[in-house]
Amino acid sequence: MRNARPTGAVALVLGMYSSPAAVTPIRARVNPADAATHRFRRRLAEIGIIPHLLGCLLRFRFQRAGIVVVMGPFPFPSISNKGRIEVGNCAFYPGVRIECWEGAEVHIGTGTYLNRGVEIVAAQYVAIGRDCKIARDVIIMDTDQHALPTGELRVQPVVIGDRVWIGARAMILKGVTIGNDAVIGAGSVVTKDVPAGAVVGGVPARRLRG
Repeated sequence: MRNARPTGAVALVLGMYSSPAAVTPIRARVNPADAATHRFRRRLAEIGIIPHLLGCLLRFRFQRAGIVVVMGPFPFPSISNKGRIEVGNCAFYPGVRIECWEGAEVHIGTGTYLNRGVEIVAAQYVAIGRDCKIARDVIIMDTDQHALPTGELRVQPVVIGDRVWIGARAMILKGVTIGNDAVIGAGSVVTKDVPAGAVVGGVPARRLRG
């Protein structure tokens, strides 16, 4: 009886070749530079060259940035950076505005996108994790932006975890922490912390599930 030889998908998955005498594993060697080039070419094929060129113009407004794409030219994202802004590999849609005050920080993780009209205001610290989906006209701010007549300006950091979905026209207000994998319903006003995996909605936002 002839020795069994892995073929097709099996050979590919196992990374092996076979001979009549034995089956010898082959260790795949991937050049990191070749892998990065392949990923970049795939992104160009999927998204196009124009968003990448627009992203190159935008990324100079940040202290640190990965691959940035801008999905449409008008209105071009507005960045007021008097502090420090760091972003990973991110997508920005037209009309996005980031306002980073003097001494403040904004961090946006890789895989996150900001849809049309999203506004972020940081007087101290705003952090958005990886792979987040921020829908149209969402407002995220860590400050009231002006002091009440009887008090001082209130500022508290906003921290949003990984893989968070925020629906259109939601507002994330100062001092809020949102856990990983949470979902914020459209039009919600979030004034309190949201646990990981929870679904919240309403004005003010309350837990609906999770």
